[in-house]
Amino acid sequence: MLEIKEIELREIRLRLKEPFAISSGVVNERRILLVEVRDEDGNVGWGECPAGEAPNYSPETIDTAWHAIENWVAPRVLETELTGPEAIHSILEPEIRGHFMAKAAVEMACWELKARKQEISLSRLLGGTRDKIATGISIGIQSDPEVLAKKAKGYLAQGYRKIKIKIMPGKDLEFVRATREALGEDAPLMVDANNAYSLADAALFTALDEFDLLMIEQPLAWDDIIRHATLQKRIRTPICLDESITHVDKAGDMIALGSGKIVNIKPGRVAGFTASIQIHDLCARNKVPVWCGGMLESGIGRSHNVALASLPNFLFPGDLSPSSRYWEQDIVTPEWTMDENGFVTVPVNKPGMGVEVDRDRVENLTEKQSILGKETV
Repeated sequence: MLEIKEIELREIRLRLKEPFAISSGVVNERRILLVEVRDEDGNVGWGECPAGEAPNYSPETIDTAWHAIENWVAPRVLETELTGPEAIHSILEPEIRGHFMAKAAVEMACWELKARKQEISLSRLLGGTRDKIATGISIGIQSDPEVLAKKAKGYLAQGYRKIKIKIMPGKDLEFVRATREALGEDAPLMVDANNAYSLADAALFTALDEFDLLMIEQPLAWDDIIRHATLQKRIRTPICLDESITHVDKAGDMIALGSGKIVNIKPGRVAGFTASIQIHDLCARNKVPVWCGGMLESGIGRSHNVALASLPNFLFPGDLSPSSRYWEQDIVTPEWTMDENGFVTVPVNKPGMGVEVDRDRVENLTEKQSILGKETV
């Protein structure tokens, strides 16, 4: 059994070492919603909500997620006697439509709590089988093709095992061409459009076939399945769906319609670990490879992504860059690192997420705080 006594919410702010630009905007600073759950015995588990400040990735934002947790998610979890964290998904589904990132933040914290209580790693609790994970890097939109190509070549030299470049109309074909020429024809290169295009741009994606990309991620609308199927039939490069896959049924639709050949599973996007495992297992049964993307998380969110990416059907390198890629100082110890061969070590011999939260740093960074208990909801 898992009885949650308190759910504590905090907003912290972490400034990125450099701006990160995608087709829908630029991020310089991350407002991050952290969740800490406590049981009756004082055990704790940590979660992180990856929602951004604006609704440019999904309809959710950090502010809507805070509201949803306070008013709907936390009360339901606090008032329910849980058989375990795997039960939370079904408890939160009835009459709470959407708010996947809000649900995920609490649900994943409860999984971390269970792992700590059982003194096993979160990875192994989820069914992970790997001790290390290949790591890719995501490069934001750059000012010109030469700048992008130079950055990509530098990251490849550091050992990253997949190079992802963001594209948008006007910064696509020539940027990809320059990067491919700089990296060589065999380098693992992919592009991510963050739903910046339409079917009217099909000729562009046909042209991208010549660069032998690993995949084209989410080229069309964030909630589309049908038009992606039309585009996939026209191009050779595999389409990877990200924003479109919000739950296991959407993944089933993608497979049935041929809307893509790869899925990016972000646990925050799909309401947590239970749904992530469902999507992972469905894709594995249908021989559809998956991988784990990033959303500029702190070390807490990175910990959850690493644990999930240790499952067996995560067959492409994840966006699991070390802490130093984004932050001058992370909020966990030890910080996340990558070895010279481009692998992140899964902390399988440590309980829970395998790192500890730097409470003093979190306290100093806290901008807003709320403690929800059984007596307050």
